[in-house]
Amino acid sequence: MLKKTLFQLHWFFGITAGLVLALMGITGAAVSFQDEILRALNPSVLSVEKREAGVLPPAELVRKLEASAGQTVSRLWVESESGNAARVLFTSAAGEPRAPLRYFDPYTGNFVGEVVGQDLFEFILQFHRFLVMGETGRQITGACTLILVFFCLSGLYLRWPRQVASWRAWLAVDWRKKGRSFNWDLHSVFGTWCLLAYLLSALTGLTWSYDWYSQGLIRLLADAPQNERVRKRGPTPEGAAQVANYDAIWSSIYSNAGPGLSAYNIRMPAVAGQPATVYYLLKDSPHDRAVNQINLDPATGEVTAHDRYASKSLGSRLLTSVYALHTGSYFGLAGRIILTLSSVLMPLFFITGWLLYLDRRRKKRQVRDARKGLTPHTCDAPAWLIGFASQSGFAEQLAWQTAGQLQAAGLPVKVQPLGSVSQDDLRQSENALFVVSTFGDGEAPDNARGFERSVLGQDLSLKGLNYSVLALGDRQYEHFCGFARRLSFWLTNQGGNPLFAPVEVDSGDTTALLHWQQQLGQLTGHAPAAAWPIAQYENWTLSQRRLLNPGSSGSPVYLLGLSSPSPHRWHAGDLVEVLPRNCAWAIEHFLEGLGLAGSDGVLIDGMPQTLDQALATRQLPDNRAHLVGLHAQALANALVPLGMREYSIASIASEGVLELIVRQERHPDGSLGVASGWLTEHAALGSSISLRLRRNSGFHLPDAPAPLILVGNGTGLAGLRSLLKARIADGQQRNWLLFGERNIAHDFLCQDELQGWLASGDLALLDLAFSRDQAEKIYVQDRLRESAEVLRKWLNEGAAIYVCGSLQGMAAGVDRALVDIVGSEAVERLIEQGRYRRDVY
Repeated sequence: MLKKTLFQLHWFFGITAGLVLALMGITGAAVSFQDEILRALNPSVLSVEKREAGVLPPAELVRKLEASAGQTVSRLWVESESGNAARVLFTSAAGEPRAPLRYFDPYTGNFVGEVVGQDLFEFILQFHRFLVMGETGRQITGACTLILVFFCLSGLYLRWPRQVASWRAWLAVDWRKKGRSFNWDLHSVFGTWCLLAYLLSALTGLTWSYDWYSQGLIRLLADAPQNERVRKRGPTPEGAAQVANYDAIWSSIYSNAGPGLSAYNIRMPAVAGQPATVYYLLKDSPHDRAVNQINLDPATGEVTAHDRYASKSLGSRLLTSVYALHTGSYFGLAGRIILTLSSVLMPLFFITGWLLYLDRRRKKRQVRDARKGLTPHTCDAPAWLIGFASQSGFAEQLAWQTAGQLQAAGLPVKVQPLGSVSQDDLRQSENALFVVSTFGDGEAPDNARGFERSVLGQDLSLKGLNYSVLALGDRQYEHFCGFARRLSFWLTNQGGNPLFAPVEVDSGDTTALLHWQQQLGQLTGHAPAAAWPIAQYENWTLSQRRLLNPGSSGSPVYLLGLSSPSPHRWHAGDLVEVLPRNCAWAIEHFLEGLGLAGSDGVLIDGMPQTLDQALATRQLPDNRAHLVGLHAQALANALVPLGMREYSIASIASEGVLELIVRQERHPDGSLGVASGWLTEHAALGSSISLRLRRNSGFHLPDAPAPLILVGNGTGLAGLRSLLKARIADGQQRNWLLFGERNIAHDFLCQDELQGWLASGDLALLDLAFSRDQAEKIYVQDRLRESAEVLRKWLNEGAAIYVCGSLQGMAAGVDRALVDIVGSEAVERLIEQGRYRRDVY
């Protein structure tokens, strides 16, 4: 909770105060080297010729300056041996702004020319401190400086690496990263580099923003608070002008400072009766603000107080050196350069912070798209509970669309993943709808395993609960919609009242989904405005087909490449749904004995086609006895359309080619499976393949950079390959792949690519399990057990586990291995945290 709160505050302040801090950083960097820049712009003005006689004493300088300007000197800055021009301020008349700073030759007392850039730096300084907005600007910069302190502390907490002892985790930028990961690296690593500099700048800069802060420092650090400088804001006091005896003043300065005097700054009081203040530097001063202070009577030169820098305590010296600490000059030239570079980098954090924020907004917008039309629950009526259990994201999408239809009818809704639905949620709800998929052969999706363990099967009284279930499944599996059926059966046994019969959807069947919508319409009294939008199939061109396992004793595996005339985007981990077609030989064989010709005309969805074309998209039963005697149109109408087939995408969108890894399925009679046969053999290169992209959010990469453990076998490499490609494109190298197949000689799929990634460091670890290469079969779950210590280490460092491949054998074995290695509770926590994800079949 603390981390989430700090994160929210960090980004909120970052996108608001970040711009002001960026401007303060740039202007502060410029002011840090103001003197050097001005001297470079005005070499003939700000540099004067040194003379053996030395600089003139203050009395003579003041006399010449006042005679030349016709004004009374207020402040005088003189460096004894530097060869730099001295500076003077004259007293302004009451009510007038402060007179401009003027430069003169301390060896002659003559004014030098106008200084180019002086007004610009005065503006920059005012912008740095007050945004050129006076007191309002001072409050803004003060607040932003406090926020900078918060950024430093919260940023350190938020980015605290798991490998605390690793300097690379703290300080190294991986320049090969791209996108969000690279922005995160810049933001966090450079933030660590600049952390101390920003804290120093902020904690010292606050003295110019808040009197309470300045006074607090004085009380905390000063040896004698009454003698420390206090910035007083307000009108200049009125009264008779002070009469100054500069000879006496100079005598006091020299007698107290001695021959080591390097520079002095005389500040005359505004009115008579007040002491003058002299700040002076010695030649052996540790930095340019290690000043000594003398308070004296300007008329007599009598010293009333003398604070030597060297005699002060450490705290008082730091207080005197606030400006030097702020600019870095306290640490010499190197300190100034470091503070300046850190200031120049301030816009980097504003820019990368915004990029990270916009990326976060984009991802949230994608979630909102699924919740389109949904508004917050504001009425007093109890909300309808909509629970979803989704492995690939389809059930979640349908849950939000269900919620939208209910809310359009004026009903309040509450949408929750089934894993977060508790026994109390069910007891307290009057109406509930469950949109659940079944994983594998009758199992609960990963994010509903906790619900199945802690809620499903418990003895509850749900007599007040009205419910219905939308069940998603695939009839290819023996236990079609197994989890949804168990859920519905349990709800009924607990006394729940079915609103209407469960609706079972086979492979996204649109007719069944429309039936669910119509049932909701009857329930609410509001018919659905339109059928829920379903992505349309598009024609892609089969552009490449390469055998990956020549000579294998197993079925051939092919790498397929498909291209589209229009650009498409998908995420690593997403799926495609392919509409297969029967091959010409299968259609010809099916028509034998039916007395029909493939060229006969039929109408499909109102469009004229030949019978051959129609049969290419229909299931062709082995038993045709009931079809004999039908005319062409009746035959086409009697046959069920072929179902789509899902495949994991093996490439990333930026490559411009959608790649699949498909294994040929061969039936006992020797014939090829419809979909795998069509893709790997029957469809000619250059022909069209009907497919549509499907989002698989449950197998997407983590939002934040984290180590990845990828486990798979056979064609499961496809989904893992897309994740690896995305990670490599993003510059992330903490990738560990465990891959299994039959024989290394023939079944090492994508061997050159994987070994190349290992050699380049894009794969940190590659563990292989070729089951037929030794007497005792070895699988990926065995390799996982062998590397148990490495697995625990990676998990402790925040790694996420992704499993892709066969459900029976591999996925179940990996699950058992994980339980044996880290324990069942730890596995459940990984699932709840989204750090254990599976795309298995």
